[in-house]
Amino acid sequence: MPRAYTVVLIIPTGIGAAIGGYAGDGLPVARAIAQVADTLITHPNVLNGAQLYWPMPNTLYVEGFALDQWAAGQWGLQPVHQNRVGLLLDQAIEPELRLRHLQVADAARATLGLTLTDYVVTDAPLNVAIRTSTSGASWGTIGNPDSLLRAAERLIKEAKAEAIAVVARFPEPENSGVLEAYRHGQGVDPLAGAEAVISHLIVRTFQIPAAHAPALSPLAVDPQLSPRSAAEELGYTFLPCVLVGLSRAPQFVTTATSGTIWADQVDAIVVPATACGGAAVLSFSQTPTQIITVGENQTRMQVTPEQLGIKAIQVNSYLEALGVLVAHKAGLDPNSLRPNILSLNQLKSY
Repeated sequence: MPRAYTVVLIIPTGIGAAIGGYAGDGLPVARAIAQVADTLITHPNVLNGAQLYWPMPNTLYVEGFALDQWAAGQWGLQPVHQNRVGLLLDQAIEPELRLRHLQVADAARATLGLTLTDYVVTDAPLNVAIRTSTSGASWGTIGNPDSLLRAAERLIKEAKAEAIAVVARFPEPENSGVLEAYRHGQGVDPLAGAEAVISHLIVRTFQIPAAHAPALSPLAVDPQLSPRSAAEELGYTFLPCVLVGLSRAPQFVTTATSGTIWADQVDAIVVPATACGGAAVLSFSQTPTQIITVGENQTRMQVTPEQLGIKAIQVNSYLEALGVLVAHKAGLDPNSLRPNILSLNQLKSY
């Protein structure tokens, strides 16, 4: 029998991806690929839709820094039945907003049956700041990273947390034009880059699954809201999808055990055509893994496979990418499905 067909789906965060750059709008792509792949490995930016989510038994929820480590062969992914999720709250969150998030955690326990530990509040405000690069991509900083790490360590050591959900108080966007563009489906998520910094720091330090949900004041109703941004307008919090994702997120290991998934088991990776400069893509470019780039998913980056000397199958849409994955899984050359097939050429004589 053929071995399991494993696909990695990457849509980098904070770069204004036309698909996957908003409120969980990459999730339909993941759902479709999960029907082709035996195992799909992707990251929170693809699967998180604020209060919306879609559990897929064959899909692994892997934080971005961990994904890079795994792609480089440094870590393995160990699937689990469940994780004890620890909730980490920023001291800067106002009392009412904090209560809203605690009620979400209780709802996840009572309605979804998730296992959560006691929560912890940081001993100082995290002081998250939002930044935008000259390319338009978003990023950010944490004023008190030590406070974040102390709180995470308490959850791991005292509460025996196996994964950590962080809720940090984010500043209200100062540039109303950037926020308006995002809500209308035309801009870059202004929060995504700073969110990645928070989860990266915890995963890098403790080698434990982590993901982040920002705490923000509710926005005024906008009748011109884009469907791609609408998931973030449904309530007071973006936490539900994070708790669901972390509840089944794989653990990170450095030694092989039964069922561990390593990067050399990956058959194909799907990525936006202009976002090929990430560490995971560069790692897979040095392996036999088939790289598929999607031209329709435009981003603020301009890093193509040609610029990096990466061999890839270039397609226009995710619908076309699905066809390539089906052919690849079947062991077919995708070119055999085209009307014109070139004849073989003889290798040049020495």
